Amino acid sequence: MHELKFGIIGLSPGNGHPYSWAAICNGYNPEVMKDCPFKGIPRYLAERKFPEEAIPDVRVSHVWTQDEKTSRHIAAASLIENVVSDYSKMIGEVDAVLLARDDAENHYAIAKPLIESGLRIYIDKPLAYDKTEAERIYDLQVYDDQIFTCSALAYAPELQLTPEDREFIGPIRVVEAEVVKDWDKYAVHIIEPVLNIIGRDRKIRKVKAEGNGDGRCVATFWDNGLVTIFKSLGSQPGGIVINIVGDRGSKRLEFNDAFTAFRSALQEFAAVVRKGKPAPRRDHVLQVVEIIEAGRKG
Repeated sequence: MHELKFGIIGLSPGNGHPYSWAAICNGYNPEVMKDCPFKGIPRYLAERKFPEEAIPDVRVSHVWTQDEKTSRHIAAASLIENVVSDYSKMIGEVDAVLLARDDAENHYAIAKPLIESGLRIYIDKPLAYDKTEAERIYDLQVYDDQIFTCSALAYAPELQLTPEDREFIGPIRVVEAEVVKDWDKYAVHIIEPVLNIIGRDRKIRKVKAEGNGDGRCVATFWDNGLVTIFKSLGSQPGGIVINIVGDRGSKRLEFNDAFTAFRSALQEFAAVVRKGKPAPRRDHVLQVVEIIEAGRKG
């Protein structure tokens, strides 16, 4: 199997993915990574074994950010060979691009030349804040499955139900999930895992959203009578938790392993680039964006 070469694009405020995603592929330099401004990243990387736990046959070979000094620090920390002054210079040099920024308002402008060039692209969550913009990005595709986008938490094992869990819970009636920080950028981290749990064939009947300070509560009513409640906690302390209530029992799921979630999502993208798997379906992504958009309007 030939080695895939990825380019990576960053940064956006509060988002350290260029450091972590590149390190998960390449390994890293602990002496440089200790100065990463996102302190959780060197902590969880130190708990892993490299190169054993790096993704095999995938290398982040190029990096671009808005600031060359930052780009060079990411490159030194995460063992990236090439720092480019313009991300369009990655075209023809890499197999795919990781758009590792969660400022969705900039996704279209950044992704457009890359998508139009034919490169496959992983666009960080959320793809967009509303369906119109999400459709606009998808309409740039040169071919099917060119765009891969997700919350990595959709692949977190601890946010999935086992067959034994489902037997214990019985038919699901209510799911309540909460996430720290703001609705726009972080609600996707609970919406995607919850939709995976309840099944992606459901249709939304109604959405009711309310704000409380810098937090938000969004109730989604589905065509089969199921109710999902998504809460973003804003500046309040908390974690990422999903509570599932069924006819026979209940189950609490809590996110606790960023490394595995990111690694799993990156592996999934690599499989899409190799044409071994399809990208997340457009209609599935748009349903996530629909809930994000409805929550913003409430």
